[in-house]
Amino acid sequence: MPSLTILILAAGLGTRMKSKQAKVLHRAGGKSLVEHVVDSALELTAPDHVCVVVGHQAEKVQEVLASRGVRFVRQTEQQGTGHAVLCCEESATDKTGRVIVLYGDVPLLSVATLRRLLEMHDKSGAAAVAITTIVDDPYGYGRIVRNQAGDVTGIVEHKAATDEQRRIREINAGIYSFDAPLLWRHLHDIGTANPAGEYYLTDMVEILNANGHRVAPLVVEDPSELLGINTRVELALIDKIMRDRAVREHMLAGVTIERPETVTIDAGVRIGQDTVIEPFARLLGTTVIGGNCHVGACSILENARLDDGATVLAFTMVADSHLATGARVGPYSRLRMNAEIESGAVIGNFVELKKTRMGKGAKAQHLAYLGDSTIGAKANIGAGTITCNYDGRRKHETHIGAGAFIGSNSTLVAPIEIGDGSYVGAGSVLTDAVPEDALALGRARQTVKAGWAKAKREEK
Repeated sequence: MPSLTILILAAGLGTRMKSKQAKVLHRAGGKSLVEHVVDSALELTAPDHVCVVVGHQAEKVQEVLASRGVRFVRQTEQQGTGHAVLCCEESATDKTGRVIVLYGDVPLLSVATLRRLLEMHDKSGAAAVAITTIVDDPYGYGRIVRNQAGDVTGIVEHKAATDEQRRIREINAGIYSFDAPLLWRHLHDIGTANPAGEYYLTDMVEILNANGHRVAPLVVEDPSELLGINTRVELALIDKIMRDRAVREHMLAGVTIERPETVTIDAGVRIGQDTVIEPFARLLGTTVIGGNCHVGACSILENARLDDGATVLAFTMVADSHLATGARVGPYSRLRMNAEIESGAVIGNFVELKKTRMGKGAKAQHLAYLGDSTIGAKANIGAGTITCNYDGRRKHETHIGAGAFIGSNSTLVAPIEIGDGSYVGAGSVLTDAVPEDALALGRARQTVKAGWAKAKREEK
């Protein structure tokens, strides 16, 4: 295949979105719109052959895409799609082969369709290939005009079309593959003789035909692939389509998803076979779930990692944290900031972990906060236990040894170390280290004053 350059037009603000944020930065399916398009482009060519045309909020767009290594070109004045492509002329490092033009707000176009576009271009011998589709109601779209051989000879905008042309149901998607030398040679022939006074890339079809070159069509059967976004309503529709596709793909790959219409799965999520996802779960970011796992109803996993056989029970939040094989958390648990739950460990209801490692077989079954802590294997953390990790200026660590038993309602003031096999009596407040196999008590001796309450009530 010839070398390939991909231009992604992403400079517009998108006024109909009613937003201060550039349209391509709005999110659907777990990523910004432009991320979807760039990631598809990178399936086909190297990062230095992908050029994103930026304008409104250019710095923010570049920041979002920085890790992908693509190139950027500024379009300081938006003067149409043809002008956006012209902005790339000087920076195009390779003016041979093919050039594909995409849009940063058309995120559903599949890599498979783009491969078909390139194959059609290679086999047809045409100077360009235009993606088209057939819709029931073509109102408002540019119509595809063909000659007897089936090639595209023009694209007529709805307002300028004759009654006969308006009956055409094949519409222009605005996505093309060009022969690179011909594109750069004739791009300057585009004029501004239109009501908007802009440079339209669609004019390249007639320009190429006028210079004796063919433009072939590629008809995409599913019009939803070509949906662009102009409003929040359309953004929600795109998001739904992406979510539905993701859920379907995971089910076909061997994942059981109960009530799939209620489950949210981002594009970057990976799930192993025979895992069960209950209703209303949200799997976000770069979450990776192994095989034979179970994710309970209404749980939220974001950038989480679950090894094979891990369980997350209902109404649990796991963010940037890891569950090893056989670990179980929930219901109503919260794990965040690199919590590590080793195999066989159990985190129960209303327990929060922050930057804490639970050793193998350790348990915190009820109502605890464990922050900046390391908890040894088979330790038992009683209900109501708190690690006081913040002194008002800095965070401090708590270390609880293997096999230790922390009684209910204990308060461990960090920095502190509880030795292996030691016991902490219920209701204790501890500020000093506890050696191995010791018993620590940190509470006042109980006092009982007989008859005090009765006398208090009888006071006048």
